[in-house]
Amino acid sequence: MRSHEYDLQFRDRAARIRTWGLILLSLAGLLWIWCAVLLVTPYEADTSRGNDYRSPAHCESRLFTDRGTANHGIQEGNYCANERDWPEALAVLGLSVPLSAAGMGLFTAGTVSRRMSAHGQAMRELDKFAEAGDSPDGELPA
Repeated sequence: MRSHEYDLQFRDRAARIRTWGLILLSLAGLLWIWCAVLLVTPYEADTSRGNDYRSPAHCESRLFTDRGTANHGIQEGNYCANERDWPEALAVLGLSVPLSAAGMGLFTAGTVSRRMSAHGQAMRELDKFAEAGDSPDGELPA
């Protein structure tokens, strides 16, 4: 029974590896969603300086802008350019790449390990049945 216990421990480790892969893939998915929110949703930019309060500027989304509000600077009287920069969205997207690669590797390794363990167990069971059929009295070994 030692091999059976080892096989169960092996499957538990494979399940934990697969779970960590799913966690990393979920985090990468959240980063993709955050990047999409940064690029697609409209936003407001703070226009106040010091104690001078002004109403916030309404800015179009970075991705779907028809005018240059999201891409021109304060020198043209627009505060939207510095509020959501492209480097922030690209950094979020870039951070998701290693997370998704590691997550996919762990998920794949865990899944393949569990399936190979199940396949090995099925092969051992088939060998037991084959050996039982070859025995002279036709009974299953104990």
